[in-house]
Amino acid sequence: MKQPQLTTLFLAMTLASTLTLSACTTANPNPPADQLAQQQDRIADNVIHRDYGVYRDTQERIKVLNDGGRRVADYQLSKAQCWLDVSFHEYSRNDRGGFPQAALGESQRILTALENKQDPGWETPLVNGAEKLRPDLWARYDALKHHSGFRCAAQQTACGEVELVHAGNEIHDAGWRHAKPYIQIAEDLAGRAEQSAESCNPPPVPVPTTEKITLSADALFHFDKSGSGDLLPKGRQELDEMAQKISSGYVSVTGLTVTGYTDRLGSVAYNQRLSLARANTVKTYLQAHGVTAPITTEGRGKQDQVEACTGVKPSAALIACLQPNRRVEIVVQGMK
Repeated sequence: MKQPQLTTLFLAMTLASTLTLSACTTANPNPPADQLAQQQDRIADNVIHRDYGVYRDTQERIKVLNDGGRRVADYQLSKAQCWLDVSFHEYSRNDRGGFPQAALGESQRILTALENKQDPGWETPLVNGAEKLRPDLWARYDALKHHSGFRCAAQQTACGEVELVHAGNEIHDAGWRHAKPYIQIAEDLAGRAEQSAESCNPPPVPVPTTEKITLSADALFHFDKSGSGDLLPKGRQELDEMAQKISSGYVSVTGLTVTGYTDRLGSVAYNQRLSLARANTVKTYLQAHGVTAPITTEGRGKQDQVEACTGVKPSAALIACLQPNRRVEIVVQGMK
């Protein structure tokens, strides 16, 4: 059976949030903000509407983690999603037992750990006293976690484990007939996961690399200027693209060296100060735009000229001829 997409549950909850609120309520429908109302209170529209808000908020936490770069098919994020899905499925079927809250709580536990950069663990608890059905399927899922191609089978493994717990809850609540559909899902997912793992190509092995990028100082800065306020729009755009490339184009970055240069016009001391100031401005800009690797700066002034422009008289033509010398070089060392 096809697994629900990340947005399916959110869409269903959004549509359901248009329920008309009741003017009255029952008992004490004021549980903690991240928990469902007590079972006996789920008879008023405003209580159900509030519970749907808990589901929406939990779904949004999954979306935020995905927006931050954690893959939808990541084992932990998939498990949080599948716990949320089975919880909402049973809630919408008016399950009066403790499974909707237990499954929701497990989803939230995983999300809290991920948000805090912690390992949620790899065990799948039998929440709400669920029976442990089909030990053979559990063994197959455990084996998949040690398979070299597990990254391609992670989502199917996570959701299959959750569906086995779902089935184990249904069998003691309603018998085999109600458990069977979820066992079937777990069986299908196990087979698909094993196929995915076997056909999974290994990830590329990172290799050390050193890359030099040369940016025109005339494009980066106003003439004879070096501060952050002197950066030109085109220069900011180039540095934004550079920061993005460093962040996403490398497996890891061990360090950057930013070196500023000037042309040969002017004094040695002045050109040295100008070139170093420009290098430091580029460093600060990259750091402010997400580059966390160590950055070393250097000003080399009129050294290492790339265009001598011999015979060109001091004039606008000479300034234009010397343009390639006015540059900022960025050397990136890392793994690609």
